[in-house]
Amino acid sequence: MSDDSFIREVNEEIRQERARLIWERFGPIAIVAAILVVLGTAAFVGYEYWAERQASHSGDEFLQALTLANSGKPDDALAALKTLEQSGYGAYPVLARMRAATVLIDKGDTDGAVKEFDAVAADSAIPSVMRDIARLRAAYILVDHGSYADVSKRVEDLTADTNPLRSSAREALGLSAWKDGKAADALKLFEQISSDDGAPRNARERATMMSELIRGSGAAS
Repeated sequence: MSDDSFIREVNEEIRQERARLIWERFGPIAIVAAILVVLGTAAFVGYEYWAERQASHSGDEFLQALTLANSGKPDDALAALKTLEQSGYGAYPVLARMRAATVLIDKGDTDGAVKEFDAVAADSAIPSVMRDIARLRAAYILVDHGSYADVSKRVEDLTADTNPLRSSAREALGLSAWKDGKAADALKLFEQISSDDGAPRNARERATMMSELIRGSGAAS
């Protein structure tokens, strides 16, 4: 046997011995890791399927509640929304609470609607954007059924230049100021809206109309 052949055989035996030792040491771990990967993948796929089914079921329940509300069955709609609030999946419990407050408005229960919107706005477990929308909805109700202080307490913070809801917040506050005899304050708010390039076109048009109305009345002089 040549030296080269001998060396190759020795190297092969060494590699086999190393492989055996590595397998003895790490083989069981590798098997367990592979099993965990398979189980983890199966669990993830199963969870995605379950979540999709839950979301779809909650979506169907929400649509049924809307149908009841739009069909002149507010009490049935409120009952369906209450069930969805308690057992719905994902964002649907919050949407159910918001829609229930709107149904209360349709029933003429403005105090109950404001109370529900305020409860959503105060719930720290709800995403901030939904809480801000709830504050805004309560404020619009209070333009007609509350005082300027009531509206201001809910949306003053939302009128900041960096807030995406600033136009609606300024409009609610402006309408309340105009109703409360604060014409100069109302004019300032409506002018902020009409000069804001980031405001929706409809909001700018309404603000321009209100600004002209206030100036024409001479109340802001």
